[in-house]
Amino acid sequence: MLASIVLLLGGLYITFTIVQSIQNAYNRRRLAKSLGCQPPPSGATAYWGIPAFFRLKKAADEHRWVEFIADQYATYGNTFRHNMMGREMVSTIDPENLKAVLATQFNDFCLGSRHREFYPLLGDGIFTLDGAGWSHARGLLRPQFTRDQVADLDLMDGHISRLVELIPKDGSSFDIQHLFFLLTIDSATHFLFGESVGSMGSSADTGVLSKSSVGNGEGFAEAFNTAQEWLAARSRAVDFYWMINPKEFREANQRVHEVVDHYVRLAIDSKNHPEKREPGRYIFAEALAANNDNPKVLRDNMLNILLAGRDTTASLLSSAFFFMARHPNVWNRLRRTIIEEFGDAQHPRGEITHTKLKDIPYLRYVLNETLRLLPPVPLNFRVAVKDTSLPVGGGPDGQSPVFVSKGSLVTYSVYAMHRRQDFWGADAEVFRPERWEENSRHGWDYLPFNGGSRICLGQQYALTEASFTLVRLMQRFDALENADPTLEKPAILSNLTLSHDKGVHIRLRPAGSA
Repeated sequence: MLASIVLLLGGLYITFTIVQSIQNAYNRRRLAKSLGCQPPPSGATAYWGIPAFFRLKKAADEHRWVEFIADQYATYGNTFRHNMMGREMVSTIDPENLKAVLATQFNDFCLGSRHREFYPLLGDGIFTLDGAGWSHARGLLRPQFTRDQVADLDLMDGHISRLVELIPKDGSSFDIQHLFFLLTIDSATHFLFGESVGSMGSSADTGVLSKSSVGNGEGFAEAFNTAQEWLAARSRAVDFYWMINPKEFREANQRVHEVVDHYVRLAIDSKNHPEKREPGRYIFAEALAANNDNPKVLRDNMLNILLAGRDTTASLLSSAFFFMARHPNVWNRLRRTIIEEFGDAQHPRGEITHTKLKDIPYLRYVLNETLRLLPPVPLNFRVAVKDTSLPVGGGPDGQSPVFVSKGSLVTYSVYAMHRRQDFWGADAEVFRPERWEENSRHGWDYLPFNGGSRICLGQQYALTEASFTLVRLMQRFDALENADPTLEKPAILSNLTLSHDKGVHIRLRPAGSA
C-alpha cells in the first residue's frame, strides 16, 4: 500500500512538472511573439552542451579561450544561442544588446552565481553583489574616486623610480610585465591601504609580510594571482563551480586575507586614534573605515578595489609595451611628444599634472588603441532575472529582438566586439593609434571599462597611473626593442583580467647612452 502511494505521488509530481514546463514554454512563446522576437542563429547545442564545455575547457587549458570564444562569433554571427552543460546561453557582440544589458534594461539582469563563485576570495563586494548590497558597496567606494587624491602622482613617482632601478641598463632582455604587476600592487596597496606591500623590495614597511604566510610582497602577489586563476576556473564551470575548491585555492585565499586583515586593523586603529594619522595624507582604507568599521566589510571592499586598481593598470601597461615594441614608429612619435611637453630625465620641463597628462592627444590614442585590442576584462556575462529580450540579433537579417528566458546567461566578448571590421575598418586587428585621430567618437562599441551603472569606478586611476608611468619611462629611456621577435601576436592569458601568457620581453636603452 505504501509503495503504491509513493508511486502515485511520484507520478503526480512528474506529471505536474511536465505540465508546468509545457505551460511555461507556451507562456514564453506567447511573450516572445508579443515582443516581436525571432530566434538568432544556433551555436553548439548538442548533448546539452557537454561537448561544447569540454572544447572550451581544452581552449582554457591551452590559454586560448579568449580567442576560441571570438572564433565562435566568426562562425555563428554577432548574436547566437547555444548551450553549455545544460544551461541556455545567448552570446552577443552587438553594441545595442550590450547597452540593453548594462544600461537600459539593467534591472532585467544580474551577476547570477558570481557571488558564490568569487566569495571565497572577494566576499561581499562591488564585483560580487547585486541589488542593495551592490548599491551599498558602490556608495562606499564612489566618493573616494571623485577626489583629487586619485591623481597622487608623487606617490606613484616613488614606485616608478624603484621600477626604473630594476630595469637592466645594459640592453639585456627582461619581462616588463612582471615588473608592471609588482609596480601596480605596490602603488595600489600604498594608495588604498596607506602602506605598500613592497613587492619590488623598496618598502621599509614589510615587517608584517615577513611574519605572515606570504613571506614578502612578491609572495602576496603570487597568492593573489593563484586565487584569481581558480576563481576563473570556477566561473567557467558555471553551475558546477562548487566542484572546484582545491587546497591550493583555499590556502591562497587564506594568505591574501591574512595580509589584507593587517591593513584593516591599521585603518580601524587610525579611526579610533586619529592622532596617529599622517597629516595631509589621504588613505583610501581610512576613508572607508570612517563610514564603516566592520572588519569583514572593510576587507571585502578593499580586496575588490585592489583587484581593479592593480590588475587593470598592469594589463594596460604590459599590452602597451607589447605593441610599441613591435611598432617602433608609435614609440618614437609618442616619445617625441612626451619630451616636447615634459623634457627628459636630465632636463625636465614643467610639472607633470593630471590635467597635462589628459591633454596629450597621442598619449590618449595609444592607450585607447591598446585598450581596444586587449581590453583588461575581455569577457563578461549577466543572467536574466526575468523573461526579457535583447534588441537585435534575431531573424534572417539579425535585426529582430531575441527572447531571453529567465535564468539564461547572456555572455559578451568585448575583445571580439573591439575587432569588428564594420566598426573599426578592414585593419581592425592591427595596432594603429592614428585611427583615433580619424574617428575618436565611439559609443557602446568601445567598452574597455564596461558601461552603464557598473562602469569601472577606477578607470581614471588606471589611466592616470598608466599615463604617468609611460611618461616617466620615456623620459629615462629613448629606445625600445622587441626581445621576442618570434611572437608576433599576443599570447593571451585571461583569468579575471587579461595578461600575456609568455610575458612581454623587451630591451630598453637609457636616454643619452651611446
